[in-house]
Amino acid sequence: MNQAFVALATGLFLAVFTASEAAPPSSFNAAKRLAEREVYHDQSETFYCGCNFDFENGPNLESCGYEIRKQPERANRIEWEHVMPAYDFGRQRQCWQEGGRDNCRRTDPVFRMAEADLHNLVPAIGEVNGDRSNMRFAMANDPIHEYGACEVAVSFQERAFQPPLHRVGDIARIYWYMRDTYGIQISRQQGNPPEK
Repeated sequence: MNQAFVALATGLFLAVFTASEAAPPSSFNAAKRLAEREVYHDQSETFYCGCNFDFENGPNLESCGYEIRKQPERANRIEWEHVMPAYDFGRQRQCWQEGGRDNCRRTDPVFRMAEADLHNLVPAIGEVNGDRSNMRFAMANDPIHEYGACEVAVSFQERAFQPPLHRVGDIARIYWYMRDTYGIQISRQQGNPPEK
């Protein structure tokens, strides 16, 4: 009886464990839901600015000294940032040449996997995500810190986004992971994290 109980318990554990670990999210929307429920459910700090947040109420901008630059609606919500922008991994694919992101979502399973890869998604203040867009990470020649105490700087003229120094290693590892996993070509500029 005891052996049967142990075997049953082990079988149930393995069935639940493998079912939850089995398949990656099938779309960007599914990845966002999974990230909120399973990955970041117990974490409450935005990636670039370090603001406290919860998914219902958005970021607490006062917690990190964030000052809204221009877009209050986006600044007061959490968005999922692709550290390596979808533009960077998408434009290298034929589907992008034939119709952009929407076409890739419809026709290219590798693009869908890359777009939904949880290793490349982080919670960010919506305004920062929007301002970064698909800018490259770089040390800006004339950095403008427009977000209060948040340590990011944006040079719209250079199309450069300067991350906080404590995130440079995370960003480099994410880029290298995406390169190795999906065969994405990374320029020398992108392959080297910003220097101090």
